[in-house]
Amino acid sequence: AAGEQLTALAERMGGMDLYFHASGIGKQNPNVDAEIELRTVGTNGMGFTRMIDAAFGYMAKHGGGHIAAITSVAGTKGLGMAPSYSATKAFQNTYLQALEQFTDIRPGFVATALLDDEHHYPMLMNVQTTARLIMKAVKAKKHVAILDWRYRVLIALWRRVPRCIWRHLPIKTKD
Repeated sequence: AAGEQLTALAERMGGMDLYFHASGIGKQNPNVDAEIELRTVGTNGMGFTRMIDAAFGYMAKHGGGHIAAITSVAGTKGLGMAPSYSATKAFQNTYLQALEQFTDIRPGFVATALLDDEHHYPMLMNVQTTARLIMKAVKAKKHVAILDWRYRVLIALWRRVPRCIWRHLPIKTKD
């Protein structure tokens, strides 16, 4: 009922000019535990679609607005340590691209409670800096905002790696 609740909230507030979607889960799952994968797909796929569609429908009915969603750079290439996370983030990237009036915010690893302490996360981004970059992208109504120059470089390189090579890269996420 989350979509209906969002619409009801917008009505109570007198409208919705901006919907900012910042929800998702992800977990390293090298053994592809089905429960972890399906929970991720449920939140990042079904939940994302339900909320974006509710916001879009409300805005279409009431004269427009802007939708911004935090996706991830992980949607660029399939990451073997988190297959459903990568796949659902790619889904989100493509979904937003299809609708074109949204801001797709793609951060890398951000130092939040979502990241556990047992793994080493490269190029960790500061929360305050990330928030500032997100607000800048939303205000500018960018279509795609890859946050932090290091991730823009990384993504440019990832996109050029052929799939046959990508599959064999020894990507290490643990110390």
